[in-house]
Amino acid sequence: MDLHKLTEVMRRLALEAGDKIMEIYQSDDFEVKSKSDESPVTVADEAADALISAGLRAAFPDVPLVTEEQAASHGQSVSTFLIVDPLDGTKEFIHRRGDFTVNIAYVVDGSPVRGVVYAPAKGRLFYTDAGGNAVEEQGPFDKDVTGQLSPIRVSKPDNDALLIVASKSHRDQATEDYIAKYNVKDSRSAGSSLKFCLVATGEADLYPRVGRTMEWDTAAGHAVLCGAGGDVVRFDNHQPLRYGKDGFANPFFIAYAPGVDLKEA
Repeated sequence: MDLHKLTEVMRRLALEAGDKIMEIYQSDDFEVKSKSDESPVTVADEAADALISAGLRAAFPDVPLVTEEQAASHGQSVSTFLIVDPLDGTKEFIHRRGDFTVNIAYVVDGSPVRGVVYAPAKGRLFYTDAGGNAVEEQGPFDKDVTGQLSPIRVSKPDNDALLIVASKSHRDQATEDYIAKYNVKDSRSAGSSLKFCLVATGEADLYPRVGRTMEWDTAAGHAVLCGAGGDVVRFDNHQPLRYGKDGFANPFFIAYAPGVDLKEA
């Protein structure tokens, strides 16, 4: 894999998909449908998926591609592949709350090693550079020219005063019970894969997810967080969160800055 090319292609496709998504987001109305698992899908999800898929297949025709909207056609396990969630946070998109992202990642031997997370409504763009280091690019964004880059790094957490981020749409009692095991200075809610990025930038120390997610929901944010010095582990045994599983479903997990004294489930 040409990692310089990969970085350029993922960044450009995320920005192009973001433009398409915002065009629909800012329209007067858009159709919301339900998938077989009852989760919502919009024309924005489908348009972004088509754009990103075409771009990745053209650039990397020999690399397997898994996307949320096409996952049913790729049920078998795979270890090295590209994985896409064209619009993570569809509920945030539908309710016009802004916390939605475009996610593209590259997984090697079950670990996400490169990724881009773009939040078009918030004007925030996070990705790993060709060397695997996490950066945030400052807008406005030019698809052909990289703007000012700021390296990002996880915090040095204070276990007596932790900063916690949790899901906005899926914050339940199980999540609250786990957060209560920690000494918390502040707790905030955020949607989509932005939660990984808030840990990556040091805006939060810990993101526990006690609920269902799929690999395309997490791979890009996971890659960005690892590129910033953080990590993501399984909730049950604190072993590394792996990718390419049959069916692409994740176990519960914890994303965190090293130094956090992780509590048992």
